[in-house]
Amino acid sequence: MKLESINRIGIILRPSTPELKEMFLEAKRVFESRGIEVAIDHISGGMIDVMGQPFEMLCQNSDFLVTIGGDGTLISAVRRSYAYQLPVLGIHAGKLGFLADLDFTELDIFVDKLLAGDYRIDKRAMLQATIVTKHGESKVVAFNDIVVTRPSISKMIRLETYVDGKNFNTYYGDGVVISTPTGSTAYNLSAGGPVLFPHTNVFALTPICPHSLTQRPVVLPGHFEIEIKTPDASALLIVDGQDMVEITDRDTVYIKLADGGAHLIHRCEFNYFDVLREKLGWGD
Repeated sequence: MKLESINRIGIILRPSTPELKEMFLEAKRVFESRGIEVAIDHISGGMIDVMGQPFEMLCQNSDFLVTIGGDGTLISAVRRSYAYQLPVLGIHAGKLGFLADLDFTELDIFVDKLLAGDYRIDKRAMLQATIVTKHGESKVVAFNDIVVTRPSISKMIRLETYVDGKNFNTYYGDGVVISTPTGSTAYNLSAGGPVLFPHTNVFALTPICPHSLTQRPVVLPGHFEIEIKTPDASALLIVDGQDMVEITDRDTVYIKLADGGAHLIHRCEFNYFDVLREKLGWGD
């Protein structure tokens, strides 16, 4: 997969980091020196006193997006731009990330490679949750994970789960993490879930601090849909650790892999296992 055109880009900066202004101006210079128009979203622009565009307009007018910050900035941009299916290039403004893997010092060279077609675009699976209430239904998408958890720490939560309409399991504990392969190295890993190769078409269901030691993570094929109910109490549905939706004991949540995915721009030499070893300290 390659970009259809490389004429206009949209830049998103890590929030509450006005010191990224110099990076933005340098990135703007690098892209514009190759004849590529540069715009910035209005929130990032307001942070650094630069005129910006509303995010939806930015997506409509861009061939791809560039995030400068960390993995959280990239995850937010991917989720918010899901409807536009735009590729995203992540530049880390600090430590190497699992997703934002391009060092800012490499940008000048990489833009030349980009224009020469020397890059790749990896497709990553995303999750879609449909929340059905007595008032109707709403949908959210997640790049890393969706967590269904208790609204307070005073007691456990009971979650009834079904897979493709069939009774699967009842979880007692702090909740469950439903994770994409990309998100498997985030909360899922901390909760004892498996590391999944990011290009696989599966997702993981991992209990959080389960009351029973027999409860274990499971990996499900991508075409399955899970149904979750909380018959005893309300619950919180947390999307990528960034957004939160309250659900009641009368609501039902359906979670599956989204029809569309995330599209990440990488250097051809990018190697997931190298990043995994460095971030997790494997082999030390």
